[in-house]
Amino acid sequence: MSEPEIRKLSAKIGAEVRGIDLAQPLPQSTLDWIEQALLEHMVLLFRGQDITSEQQLAFGRSFGDVYCPSMAAFVPEYPDIMLLDTTNAKGAGADNWHYDATFMTEPPKACVLRPVQLPTAGGDTCYANMVAAYEALSPALRSMLDGLTAVHDLTGQLRKSIDLGVSPEDFETIRKKWPPIEHPVVRTHPVTGRKALFLNKVTGSRLKGLSERENDLLVPFLLDHVRETEFQCRIRWEPDCIAFWDNRCTQHCGVPDFNERRVMHRVTIAGDKPH
Repeated sequence: MSEPEIRKLSAKIGAEVRGIDLAQPLPQSTLDWIEQALLEHMVLLFRGQDITSEQQLAFGRSFGDVYCPSMAAFVPEYPDIMLLDTTNAKGAGADNWHYDATFMTEPPKACVLRPVQLPTAGGDTCYANMVAAYEALSPALRSMLDGLTAVHDLTGQLRKSIDLGVSPEDFETIRKKWPPIEHPVVRTHPVTGRKALFLNKVTGSRLKGLSERENDLLVPFLLDHVRETEFQCRIRWEPDCIAFWDNRCTQHCGVPDFNERRVMHRVTIAGDKPH
């Protein structure tokens, strides 16, 4: 097999991969190449991939155990595939910049996203390099954030999900299962060793050890920092696209500029405890 072709989507994050057919069983050498490309570019885009749910699962399982996060709807007959079925995305939560599932002790390593039904226009997904976001902060601010922890609390997003009817469980059951949890504000990637800003607007991150007033001033700035376009790339979805991203150092945001049905299937790959 010839070496796959790779083309960057932006200067700091994202790459389109050509020359790999995800419908076919992939040799370990190709999987190793993909994982290395993911470490370098954080988001990989594969176009022209007419794959089934079984093949999407098989690709995800090549990189670790897969599961459907608690509180999420799943695809009928495929309980390990998360179902994202949206018509009015504004205010649903995914239109905020976020990491996936930081309410867990071990948030996902990576995710594989496949469009099943797309609106006529709109519905893109943007991704942000949180290593670059951290490195763009002043040395003094980086020094202050290193060693701090943040409390991630699912409560606000949980109420919203239940109100929207996208959670299969009741509020008290999920809140007891997933109480507030602490993660480092600056996460060190377990493979590359690079540091990334690790806060999440969806889980209402608050910095432990800071006063309420200090949190009110600093946290909004850090959450807004991800919106700098120099850290970002944007994927315009089309049929038979697959996106694969590293959830340990990448945030994403669904653009809520559509009012037609948008159906996506996501395979979530298990991760490890941030440090």
